Amino acid sequence: MAASLSRLPITGCLKLCHRVVDGLCGQEPPHRGDYSATWSLEEWMELINSLTALFRMVVGNNSSDEEMLAELVDLDSGHAQALLSVLRAREEEIHHALLERTISISCATLQDFDWQLKLALSSDKISSLHTPLLSLNLDVRENGHLQPVTVEMNREELNTLISSLEAANKVVLQLK
Repeated sequence: MAASLSRLPITGCLKLCHRVVDGLCGQEPPHRGDYSATWSLEEWMELINSLTALFRMVVGNNSSDEEMLAELVDLDSGHAQALLSVLRAREEEIHHALLERTISISCATLQDFDWQLKLALSSDKISSLHTPLLSLNLDVRENGHLQPVTVEMNREELNTLISSLEAANKVVLQLK
């Protein structure tokens, strides 16, 4: 991520990071077209996934500034400070978005699920990446109504989901 992000000036880095947080909070995410001259599609996807994961991890773990800067050791200090300033300025929004997502999942009852593994093949460039995606179809009962929910996840997001489900299972087993 360090080499990719350093291609932008500090002001561009700030703008990109704010847009990544916007996307994380359910608003308009950054558009690849705005940065197509800076990064290839593969680099873009890796950068956006890395930034999103970093913001989720730091806010989710309530990490200190020092802990976050330790994660950004490969990044020059100007860009690292830009990331830190965006994180601290929007920490409440990120926390609220993560909490809202958790609450909406935990308030519903899972009725059934189905999964499929597929490769993203919507264009020549994307198909050359061979990015496996999991399409998870959930039937969720909420307020007495059955709702289908479809989630597509990459490998990193799937690993996070599995870890969360394993942790939830441990808590349930302890309550028995």
